[in-house]
Amino acid sequence: MTIRSAHRTRTLRMASTGVAALLALSACSSSKGSSSEDSGSSAHGTPKPSGTVTVFAAASLKESFTTLGRKFERQHPGTRVTFSFGGSDTLAASITNGAPADVFAAASARTMATVTDGKDAAGTPVTFARNQLEIATPPGDPHRISSLRDLTRPGLKVVLCDKAVPCGAAARKALDASHLKLTPVSYEQDVKSALTKVELNEADAALVYRTDVKAAGGRVRGVGFPESAEALNDYPITLLKNAPNATAARAFIELVTSAEGRRVLTRVGFLKP
Repeated sequence: MTIRSAHRTRTLRMASTGVAALLALSACSSSKGSSSEDSGSSAHGTPKPSGTVTVFAAASLKESFTTLGRKFERQHPGTRVTFSFGGSDTLAASITNGAPADVFAAASARTMATVTDGKDAAGTPVTFARNQLEIATPPGDPHRISSLRDLTRPGLKVVLCDKAVPCGAAARKALDASHLKLTPVSYEQDVKSALTKVELNEADAALVYRTDVKAAGGRVRGVGFPESAEALNDYPITLLKNAPNATAARAFIELVTSAEGRRVLTRVGFLKP
């Protein structure tokens, strides 16, 4: 090999080595860029629930939602669920008047309509459960009540929910379907208040939800009646438009409407939607 050929060969080898180094460097830089983008995508994924979520819920949901609230807090460390339980109509009015809340769960579609008509709901409410009326009486059946008609007997002290409250509207619907009339000794603002009248022996009977009878345990006796099938209540839930903590609110609604949430609800007496 001539001196000139040898020199040319060394030059080509050096050039090849330089190209290989540049390609390796380029690949490394590309890999780093891809890793950085992947990391950024992960960092900007769906935010995790945190902070406090405020739920306005019908009084009849107290036991089941309290259980679901504890489950939610365990599933999402760093969160806290606070509840305001009461008559659905009262809660709906509070929301339309600007009360800060994240979630509203009502005991009827009619009371939910107060919120949706006022443009205070974000999206379409979802029905997650149904409820049915029962007659609550003191333990031991002292007045021998076995039917809805028995509530019309003279001298019997009967309590109903206010007509504006879902349990009151359902009671009125069941009575109308049976062509029965009765005059209660009082109208209560929510179902828990009506039940308490029986528990304290201030009333002989009350028309309440089967879930409330079950929650009361041995403090009352429940009497089913066929006319209650004419007055089932749907329970809708929605994210509120001005929710202070929309992320946690959506996660709580997901729990309520999940199979796990349904198990909790059916366990306390709710019907599937």
